[in-house]
Amino acid sequence: MLIVLSDVVEHPDTAVGEIAERTGLPQSQVSMAVARLREAGSVVTAPDPADRRRSLVRKAGEVSERVAEVRAAGIEGALTAALGGPEHVPDVTAALETLARHLMPGSLTDLPSE
Repeated sequence: MLIVLSDVVEHPDTAVGEIAERTGLPQSQVSMAVARLREAGSVVTAPDPADRRRSLVRKAGEVSERVAEVRAAGIEGALTAALGGPEHVPDVTAALETLARHLMPGSLTDLPSE
């Protein structure tokens, strides 16, 4: 779902087929992801004014209650449970933050080539 949401953020008012083409995901998988994201309140869909048979997808204007709840929850509880205790949570959190920084759009093009 994250791939689809990232594509929608970069390409607002886009059709499912176009998302599938850009991401390389099967159209059925993109459709399912859009449906879930719409249920979660992360995206909205509207008929394409040029072709009413198509729906266009865009990021929701406001953060849904569910998204706000997930963002506020943090990952510490899940990491503590997964790691069997809190002792390694700071190290794993730092590693995840580093990984996220390197996986941000454009970050791979900033890395030196071998």
